[in-house]
Amino acid sequence: MTIFFLNRFFYPDHSATSQMLSDLAFALAKQDRSVTIITSRLLYDEPGRSLPAYERSGRVNIHRVWTTRFGRSSLLGRASDYVTFYLSSSWMLFRLARRDDVVVTKTDPPLLSILTGPIIRLRKALAVNWLQDVFPEVAEVLTRPRPATRILFAGLTWLRDRSLHKADANVVIGQRMAEVLLRLGVRSERIHTIPNWADCEHLVPVDHDRNNFRSALGYTSEVVIGYSGNLGRAHDLDTLVGAISILDQREKNAEQPIVRWLFIGGGALLDEFRGLVTEKKWTSVNFQPYQPRDQLASSLSCADIHLVTLKPALEGYIVPSKFYGIVAAGRPAIFIGDEKGEIARLLAHHQCGITVKEGDAQGLAEAILQIASNSDLSSRMRNNARLAAETDFDKSIAVGRWVNLISSLRRS
Repeated sequence: MTIFFLNRFFYPDHSATSQMLSDLAFALAKQDRSVTIITSRLLYDEPGRSLPAYERSGRVNIHRVWTTRFGRSSLLGRASDYVTFYLSSSWMLFRLARRDDVVVTKTDPPLLSILTGPIIRLRKALAVNWLQDVFPEVAEVLTRPRPATRILFAGLTWLRDRSLHKADANVVIGQRMAEVLLRLGVRSERIHTIPNWADCEHLVPVDHDRNNFRSALGYTSEVVIGYSGNLGRAHDLDTLVGAISILDQREKNAEQPIVRWLFIGGGALLDEFRGLVTEKKWTSVNFQPYQPRDQLASSLSCADIHLVTLKPALEGYIVPSKFYGIVAAGRPAIFIGDEKGEIARLLAHHQCGITVKEGDAQGLAEAILQIASNSDLSSRMRNNARLAAETDFDKSIAVGRWVNLISSLRRS
């Protein structure tokens, strides 16, 4: 039996879905399981660079199919990259899959399971959908489609639902997402919740006095508020901007902790945000590019408090994966979004952060000062965060759940 994974990005790419997939694939291969990846030749942030068409890395066979390489610079170009991956990856799966193989289809590009499902059934293999997000609902929330587009989305939703109902298993990454599938009529026994994770062996808290990344940025006794990863349309920029403005003014007029803001990564809103920071002359805000994975412990530990944000309308459709690295680094988090959302629930359960509502810039500023000014609270949240990572969100736990799921699969 071979375990196939289909996703547009894989090692050595550093995007979130690639890192999760790479961790799982290499861990399964170390258990002497046959693992094959069908992916593109692209890197998330370097669309012009081409990876080899075939490679064996460790014990993992990697088939990289041809696609166009427009990247994320335009909607039409991205659509072309998606369509060519749909066609090339489906053809590769048809060629390689055999009876009783397990085929795990991820959600980059969106709705890939609509194409892989019929091929998997034709090959008499076992189908697993691994949902990192739920489309086309995400697109509907973010784009506010016109009536004609809504008709298209309705058709795609019907096909997507069919692929979920017919799959042997659907893996979701949060309880709210599991509830979405239940509302769609997917049988509960075919829904498996396996949260994303962090590698707690390598991603560990790094004290400030030995953190070279922090010292290189010139931080000493300042309270650093971190945002690491993608800053895109699914996230709430306005509340962040409001809190920066409030604390910037307070710093000039009152005695309080010196707050600095560190944004690491990229995303659709980043250029807009950079322009605003320049316009406002906010010297407290620092931008840094994505960091190599072997530097994540230092880059995440650089901050004293991390921010996570998600628009409330997207709850159940997306779970911000940055949360897992934050708790592994032993840092408190402030979530901006739905107080009943997935991350809000986790912060409350593990007592490792605070939730503020979208648009509540004053509340965000006060939450930051509450943690920053109370060393006992900050220390307790740090310890709780790391404990949560070790007991619930470590890579070894997730891999064990995946192994159990794969071993339990039987043909319907």
